[in-house]
Amino acid sequence: MVRMQPGNHVRREEMITMMIWSSGWAWWQASLMWLAMIAFWALLIWLIYALVTGAIGRGRRPERGEERGDGDARRILDERLARGEVDLEEYQRLRDVIEGRAASHTGAGSGQ
Repeated sequence: MVRMQPGNHVRREEMITMMIWSSGWAWWQASLMWLAMIAFWALLIWLIYALVTGAIGRGRRPERGEERGDGDARRILDERLARGEVDLEEYQRLRDVIEGRAASHTGAGSGQ
């Protein structure tokens, strides 16, 4: 707003506007915003963690007790023989069973 003063001097008046936040956000809206932000960052951190551990976990070998493969029964039988839990005759019988072959000797009453 420009007002003319005597002597042709121009004086400018500035009007300062105050923002009144009487109709601002309610407390629950601000709380919801904070919860959403925390959930977003938690999800992002979890996603990065899952990607990193998944990428690292693909290259490792399964530990004992995890995902048993084809040779595990034979390996366990070999370990039992090494520890002395089975004798050589029992070992050979169980090895034949594992490999799917008919046992070369069936025990008592077989005549062999």
